Amino acid sequence: MIDADRLASETAIARETATAFLDAFINATTKALKKGDRLSLIGFGSFSISKRSARTGRNPQTGKEIQIAAKNVVKFKAGAELSKAVN
Repeated sequence: MIDADRLASETAIARETATAFLDAFINATTKALKKGDRLSLIGFGSFSISKRSARTGRNPQTGKEIQIAAKNVVKFKAGAELSKAVN
């Protein structure tokens, strides 16, 4: 987990600055994805929205059919540098 304390210690910036940066990044990412934009971080990966259509599911406890609403889901595809670094 990356939090403001870890970011601050690894970059030698104040914790408050790191917190503000993380909050701004999360807000900007959320706004872009809500608009349907794709967000790419070169070397790290890209975030995009995929539409999942409505479907019929089944309650595993009762076996009763239920309707599952359509929704948007966030997808992440790792970039080449990230994939290389973890393998």
